[in-house]
Amino acid sequence: MQSVVVGKGIPFAEGPVWCADGTVVATSVAAGALFRVWPDSGTVERIAVTSGGANGAALAADGSILVTQNGGIDFSKLPGVFATLPACVPAVPGLQLAAPDGTVTYLADAGFRGPNDLAITPDGTVYFTDPGHFPPTEDGFGRVMVFGRDGRVTTFADDFYYCNGIAFEADGTVVVVERRGLQRVYADGSRDWIVPKLGQGGGDGFCLDVDGRFYVASTIEHGIRIVDRDGTILDFLPIEGEGLTTNCCFGGDDLRTLFVTDALPGNLVAFEGMPTPGLPLPVWPGPA
Repeated sequence: MQSVVVGKGIPFAEGPVWCADGTVVATSVAAGALFRVWPDSGTVERIAVTSGGANGAALAADGSILVTQNGGIDFSKLPGVFATLPACVPAVPGLQLAAPDGTVTYLADAGFRGPNDLAITPDGTVYFTDPGHFPPTEDGFGRVMVFGRDGRVTTFADDFYYCNGIAFEADGTVVVVERRGLQRVYADGSRDWIVPKLGQGGGDGFCLDVDGRFYVASTIEHGIRIVDRDGTILDFLPIEGEGLTTNCCFGGDDLRTLFVTDALPGNLVAFEGMPTPGLPLPVWPGPA
């Protein structure tokens, strides 16, 4: 199965979100912005400025986009091609909401280290990882936070090395990318490895299909690793050329297109005609 580039020009692309109008919204960590992509034409348009580092994202019922704001990364201090990325405008780390008209506001903005990715429950509760910036400053620094419908923020789990991507299985179990593997995290504080090591590139963001398989962005390996519920590595979908794979989501009318953010060079790519449709995702209903 070959990847197809469907959008270009998104500096350090992340957090793809499929929208009902047939577009995909992706975040730009480097530009501190959201971009809308029309996959059929390849048109890309900046639709909101978040400043800082817009990281993970999810759809709200009114068409707004929830964003985990990591505060911004100074790419100029990183080696190689990273130094060519735009200089960031620092922002307060937190949880943002980008309205359809491009207005960006904060839902929560106090006490965060660097929110990374998020997932939404059917009742509208937002779970998000807060690992700080990579590389971690100390072991046990990362945590998973909860933003309730009432606006309260609580800690779901802590003592992670670097909790990155997050999603829910069909039964509601929280799964995160931790260290170099995938881990289930339970409400009682216990944890189980699905797979402790995904490969050389570890993992970043991920999504699931309706059968519970995980599709994990493999960073430097430049592709998507497919992992069964028991941790068995089933397949690898390479992206042509060189790059850095950060996240993915299912989309299309039948949820059989896998959209992937290729952070470097800044593309949105698609794997069309996937054999199994994606697991439908709840939308955030808005504040209670």
